Amino acid sequence: MSIEFTLNRRPVVAPDEQADMPLLWFLREEQRLKGTKFGCGIGQCGACTVLSSGTAVRSCVMTVADAKGANITTIEGLAPDEHRLHPVQQAWMEMDVPQCGYCQSGQILAAVALLARAPNPTDADIDSAMTNICRCGTYVRIRKAVKSAAARTQRLSLK
Repeated sequence: MSIEFTLNRRPVVAPDEQADMPLLWFLREEQRLKGTKFGCGIGQCGACTVLSSGTAVRSCVMTVADAKGANITTIEGLAPDEHRLHPVQQAWMEMDVPQCGYCQSGQILAAVALLARAPNPTDADIDSAMTNICRCGTYVRIRKAVKSAAARTQRLSLK
């Protein structure tokens, strides 16, 4: 038997022996996707955030078996193609959000999940959804980038 799921729009098969492995380590070590970071290992900091069928999850506490049948997206698979960034990635760059950058892939994916369920988020929506920790304290820029990405996404959907 094996564990099958989709990773960044491509099928992946993991052997049953890896069922209990944290998804974070499977992504980093087996799939060589280094954008998802290890932070705390207990699901608190959010550096390891990925999307599982559109929902932000902490991959350090999700096992490979938990990913069975899911559509997993990492920062490497977020852009629609190799020539265009996702609107959240564009907003992050325009607002100059990263300082050290370590938490940013998780922050970006958390923002994508937020905007999928709240396309025009309030400050309260952002505060409740963006629970990832940024040790550099770029929270003001993160909030601006989320709002900018929301506006950008709304403009794109009107075209």
